[in-house]
Amino acid sequence: MLFGQSSEKSRNKLENKIRQAEKRLAELENRLAAAKRCLQDDEPTVSTVEQAEPPVAVAPQDRPARRSRRQKLPADLPRETRRITPTVTVCPKCGGDLKVMSETVSEQLEIIRSAFKVIETVRPKLACSRCDVIVQAPLLPKPLTRSVAGAGLLARILVSKYCDHTPLHRQSVIFSRQGVELSRNTLVRWVAMTAERLSPLHDALNRYVMESSKQHTDDTPVKVLEPGSGKTRTGRLWVYVRDDRNSGSAAPPAAWFAYSTDRRGCHPQGHLAEWKGILQADAFAGYDALYESGLIREAACMAHARRKIHDEHVRRPTAMTTEALKRIAGLYAVEATIRGQPAEKRLAERQEKSVPQMKALFAWLTEQMETLSVHAELGKAFSYMLNHREAQSLCCEDGRVELDNNIAENTLRCVALWRRNCLFFGSDTGGQSAAILYSLLATCRLNGVDPESWLREVISCIYPVYHSV
Repeated sequence: MLFGQSSEKSRNKLENKIRQAEKRLAELENRLAAAKRCLQDDEPTVSTVEQAEPPVAVAPQDRPARRSRRQKLPADLPRETRRITPTVTVCPKCGGDLKVMSETVSEQLEIIRSAFKVIETVRPKLACSRCDVIVQAPLLPKPLTRSVAGAGLLARILVSKYCDHTPLHRQSVIFSRQGVELSRNTLVRWVAMTAERLSPLHDALNRYVMESSKQHTDDTPVKVLEPGSGKTRTGRLWVYVRDDRNSGSAAPPAAWFAYSTDRRGCHPQGHLAEWKGILQADAFAGYDALYESGLIREAACMAHARRKIHDEHVRRPTAMTTEALKRIAGLYAVEATIRGQPAEKRLAERQEKSVPQMKALFAWLTEQMETLSVHAELGKAFSYMLNHREAQSLCCEDGRVELDNNIAENTLRCVALWRRNCLFFGSDTGGQSAAILYSLLATCRLNGVDPESWLREVISCIYPVYHSV
């Protein structure tokens, strides 16, 4: 027999185990009762005698056909046909001749293993039989000087790193399994040299994006290795997106990335020094200097404001947070009906439906702030919306403006996925190379272009021009 504090502990542990067992038993009983109710609802009403009879087996052909959710394989894929003919040539029952009645076709998806190949360039030397002149065709320029990498291999490395988020050291291991030893340092050098070759396209994307009078911008942190210290510091990748498809524009969308060593406001101010129009962004203070001249108008992001309220609702749900989210959802419901429509129609619909909701939302927020502390999390979220009321309402004055800045945020997702697999950029040069390649590959994604095929063709075409300049 136990006495004192130890006996109390043992009794408490035993009582906890009993309560947990009773809870599990109650859950099982509830599940069993729910299953019985479902079976009773599915079965037709029959007499007690009929219910006691065992169920009659249903023939396979009498069962209702289940709707297959498997999608058909693309018709443009290469196909290999394998025919399996019966081993018998005459009827096994009567010995009569067999004729083709129909065929049963089944499909199986297979993958062809990617393989390396070596392209040997042979240049015969021709010598004159009368003099000492030797003639030989000039060597075609390579994508990278003094390198064995072809355009297809470079395209695969870049897409694997910046689209599929596979670090270079992992690619090196993958290549070694196929019998080709390519060190990580070699791959790093190839990526930097290819980015340098593609930099004119990066500049062209910058000019194209800046031609638009409305664009989206955002930034995200990236780790950069500090030379000589073995530590990392925080750099920044900025993105500027031209995408007016939601307002019915036929202009192709494009994204332009830029790298900086920090998040000072001088960087976006330098990027947009000669630009004017509507800038949809978050409330980063570094943009404020751009708005002072009046040449650039600020359009705020409702998603940022909603996220602050939603986070508080997840932590401490109240009737106030529920009502705020409900009112914001009403604005998004209007946006869903006008997405893809011309700017004029979008503006007309917003003035009819969104303007009253927007005014009611800000009036309600002002009223709620009288009962909230400005230091409370919900009070800060409401204050954020009220402080940016004018910028948040700009979408009700211009049909091209979006309700939020999700276009830029979605474009930056590739960098967020990269951070999960890669720890840092090796240097500022690596960050600049990433900005060039992210610009090109993100633009491919926005336009529905296969990035690897596009890069293969561009690298094949651009290196003779690069060498001829």
